[in-house]
Amino acid sequence: MIKLYDGGAYLVNGAEIIEDNADAQKIIAQRTGSAVSREEAAKATIAYDILESHNVSGNMEKLQIKFDKLTSHDITFVGIIQTARASGLEKFPIPYVLTNCHNSLCAVGGTINEDDHMFGLSCAKKYGGVYVPPHQAVIHQFAREMLAGGGKMILGSDSHTRYGALGTMAMGEGGPELVKQLLCKTYDINMPKVVGVYLTGKPVTGVGPQDVALAIIGAVFANGYVNNKVMEFVGPGVANLSADFRIGIDVMTTETTCLSSIWKTDDTIKEFYEIHERPEDYKELQPGSVAYYDGMIYVDLSEIRPMIAMPFHPSNTYTIEELNANLDDILADVEKRALVSLDGAVDFKLRDKVRDGRLYVDQGIIAGCAGGGFENICAAADILKGASIGADEFTLSIYPASTPIYMELAKNGRLADLMATGAIVKTAFCGPCFGAGDTPANNAFSIRHSTRNFPNREGSKLQSGQISSVALMDARSIAATAANKGYLTAATDVDAHFTNPKYFFDSTIYKNRVFDSKGVADPSVEIKFGPNIKDWPAMPQLTQNLVLQVVSEIHDPVTTTDELIPSGETSSYRSNPLGLAEFTLSRKDPAYVGRAKEIQKVEKAREAGECIGEAFPEICKVMQKIKETFPDTCKKNTGFGSTIFAVKPGDGSAREQAASCQKVLGGWANIANSYATKRYRSNLINWGMLPFLIDEGELPFKNGDYLFIPDIREAVENKATEVEAFVVGDTMKEFTLKLGEMTDDERTIILDGCLINYYRR
Repeated sequence: MIKLYDGGAYLVNGAEIIEDNADAQKIIAQRTGSAVSREEAAKATIAYDILESHNVSGNMEKLQIKFDKLTSHDITFVGIIQTARASGLEKFPIPYVLTNCHNSLCAVGGTINEDDHMFGLSCAKKYGGVYVPPHQAVIHQFAREMLAGGGKMILGSDSHTRYGALGTMAMGEGGPELVKQLLCKTYDINMPKVVGVYLTGKPVTGVGPQDVALAIIGAVFANGYVNNKVMEFVGPGVANLSADFRIGIDVMTTETTCLSSIWKTDDTIKEFYEIHERPEDYKELQPGSVAYYDGMIYVDLSEIRPMIAMPFHPSNTYTIEELNANLDDILADVEKRALVSLDGAVDFKLRDKVRDGRLYVDQGIIAGCAGGGFENICAAADILKGASIGADEFTLSIYPASTPIYMELAKNGRLADLMATGAIVKTAFCGPCFGAGDTPANNAFSIRHSTRNFPNREGSKLQSGQISSVALMDARSIAATAANKGYLTAATDVDAHFTNPKYFFDSTIYKNRVFDSKGVADPSVEIKFGPNIKDWPAMPQLTQNLVLQVVSEIHDPVTTTDELIPSGETSSYRSNPLGLAEFTLSRKDPAYVGRAKEIQKVEKAREAGECIGEAFPEICKVMQKIKETFPDTCKKNTGFGSTIFAVKPGDGSAREQAASCQKVLGGWANIANSYATKRYRSNLINWGMLPFLIDEGELPFKNGDYLFIPDIREAVENKATEVEAFVVGDTMKEFTLKLGEMTDDERTIILDGCLINYYRR
């Protein structure tokens, strides 16, 4: 059972929830002997304590955070380091770990990805970082094993940067936020609200961490209950979960759109650090005797049953029992929703997967930071022991999250047990989470213990008329399905003996293969550049006025970063801004790039001092109409570019390229009803793009229209919260754009044109 409290709540002595109402203080006084104000109780959360210890602003309402460590992977660290180099980087000021778990597969006919790896290794040597070679560990497992520490904060350039179960408050952000830390600047946010997640009870046999995570995501995503807030896991149920189980829930909190997560810690987490040869990094974390939370999620673990998140979102959740009992109705609903997600580009069907009244699955994957943990794989091995996955379409692939886990599976025999069933066990790789490797056949249905099931996350490509789809499940139920040769089965419906073997961590492979500078930079090292590693193009400052053409209009309820810039097929171009930009919105609006380039020609002509009418004759009519009302408008004080409208863009990955690719193509702004995540809005700002807001239901323009925004530079300088804008047509139709709250630094970044210009200046 999951219950969401309507308002705030107090947690007394870590065990009793008291709703924030007129009687709250009286009840608290009865329990503790004295009343505690809401303001004081809010300071008693674990989150507040950690944020306070890392805040350098002196003001807990306006935080300026300095992190303890940074981590990135090989589709983000090249752009981050290139940006930091262009901004004056001389040395990594704090530990910075460069992992290689996304671009692990080198391109056929070239070495594009391996060039990125060599770039990373040379930069780790030159600037004093840590380099983890491909196939050694996925980014988050290495961080758990080697970086996390009680009471610490880690910033990563991957959205699933979550180490709260280990007592580390971690956040996933776009690359420019890591650049700020590399340049000794701060992460600036308002004090976030903190929502308690009160766990009670104990999971029944067969229920795993993904089941609990999906149940929570299904309860809080659509209503935004934890959006941009910190989730703090408390309550007696925490003690009934192993470290791996807690980690498996924690990593999926990203899919709730929360800002970060933190858990209370105990002897179970202390043992985790001891096993990983870092006992000094353990710290006991508990909320104060009376702690106030801005919301409360009550979770009875004993009531959770095996879950499935159907395509195309982790919040599209059902119990497996419910799905099997209502197959036709639920599958029909998924197909209906797919018409929106896929824009009707392909004929997506799931009901044809029903065979003799049961749902047949084509593929199972257990992988990455969510599924590739030791306990998940051992549980799957226990369920599959002595079974066979069969010789039909169904396949099963398993990716341990790190080489130490792989080594222990080999030593304790589970690796052999799994391979004997017909399963394939592969090296640490994030591919199944973002659409690289293990792409199913057209129209195939894959069940995965991974992080996301957005369209194309399994590697299919709509532009080629291909579609396959992913449902998220726990490793235990995936194994149960595999034991039944592809027919969907909940782990609670199989008779398995779970052996729960003890984990023994062996750091030898890291000592032998991971380059660790120990924080010592070597300026004499030459950075290795491959031909696909390109510098960022020059980006102009914000002009006094803007003429923007709307070049894409998206009305989906939520637009993911995968739709703004695809994941899998673009991986080899993440170090090439111009090459990568060619893929922008290619899944959602293939005409976008061409439209954006056309209006960008005008800006390039303006910057070169050329006649803009020759570049784009239509713009002359637009300027003539503008001059009727604003006669001082000219190409010297007016910039030209593109914008997109999306209802709620930015759900999903932290990848900065969702914004930077628009900027490279001449984008100056996004217009939205709201932004799905704080990190996407930050990415827009860091790339000099205006994060405009417009009221829901109000859309005075359409795709292809020209918008004029007078005196926008002055408005940003003067901290205006909204600006007047005009749709330029036969008339000048006025409407209002909101800017929302921005820090002084964020406004200056927009004025300068991007973060690189800001630091150069």
